[in-house]
Amino acid sequence: MDFTFTDEQQAAAEAAKAVFSGVAPDAVPSPALTPGAVSDDFDRPLWSRLAAADLLGLVLAPEHGGAGLDAVALCLVLREAARVLARVPLLETSAVAMTVERYADPETAGALLPRVGRGELVLTAASHGRTGHDAAELAVTARRDGTDWVLDGLQTAVPWAHVSDLVAVPARTPDGRTVLALPSRSHEGLGLTEQYSTNGELLAELRLDGVRLGSADVIDADGAWEHLRAILTTGTCALALGLGEAVLTMTSQYTGKREQFGHPVATFQAVAVQTADRYIDLRAMEATLWQAAWRVSTGADGALPAAGDVAVAKIWASEGVRRVVQTAQHLHGGFGADTDYPLHRYHAWAKHLELSLGPAAAHEEALGDLLAAHPLG
Repeated sequence: MDFTFTDEQQAAAEAAKAVFSGVAPDAVPSPALTPGAVSDDFDRPLWSRLAAADLLGLVLAPEHGGAGLDAVALCLVLREAARVLARVPLLETSAVAMTVERYADPETAGALLPRVGRGELVLTAASHGRTGHDAAELAVTARRDGTDWVLDGLQTAVPWAHVSDLVAVPARTPDGRTVLALPSRSHEGLGLTEQYSTNGELLAELRLDGVRLGSADVIDADGAWEHLRAILTTGTCALALGLGEAVLTMTSQYTGKREQFGHPVATFQAVAVQTADRYIDLRAMEATLWQAAWRVSTGADGALPAAGDVAVAKIWASEGVRRVVQTAQHLHGGFGADTDYPLHRYHAWAKHLELSLGPAAAHEEALGDLLAAHPLG
């Protein structure tokens, strides 16, 4: 395998750096400390700039106005977004769009995807399913009623639901399959209740009470939910990596300037060892991320299914981002808790990502199950 990025992937990363270069992570009051302190809406001017730079259509096929790139390119862009805590639904919109393009009927894809690339539609997913458990799939049921589908159930902590045009909802059918429904936010029978995430951003509890959809608005194809979940999970690992890299840079800059006993604290052995350990965490997060993104993008064969590589990436991202921000907070001392300094926001976002990814022990158990089912050698 060759993890060298293609020219197109590198161009996407450079375009993302240019777009995100003007975003200040501490430009608004901390949502982590005061729920609702930031606007309930996302950063729409930034969304428009992403559309103008063709980054919203990055993973869409050319026939839908996109660049035809893959999950690796998306993760490169998400990595840059996380460095500045960009408040845009880029991961969710891109992941749902990729799934619609691959699994939905051509008419549905043709109607939705060009508008996604132009920034006219915002998409989200009702359950990231990032922890690897199946409980989320059981929270909503879908049953046939003639040619229509009827959905009932509840999902919590849905990101960007209050501003999305369509919500991808995984639902379990009576025969045990999982379908993806695509109701609009204003669809009859669909209700939203405000919730707040660990980083203070607005989420929603999604209630579906007899929501009726036509067959064109439901993706009934094997592998659709698994594909969406893999993209969402891998993208979340990319967000954790970008955030962690930004935090380690902040920590290096601070400890290089902060002096004790006439010397920068970065020269003290205990400080150097801690930052070196966090650098190792980030490199492990990076290596496992690109392995997972490559497997998800190419479907390349391996000793284990791609779910194994995704599980390893989740283990490192969940544990690594926590260790990075905890070390940063420790080495910054009281200054790191000052709300005039952006580290506290990174800490809150890191905790949200860690909880979204789920505990490493759960992924290790899932990996063990995969190893039992697919013995190596």
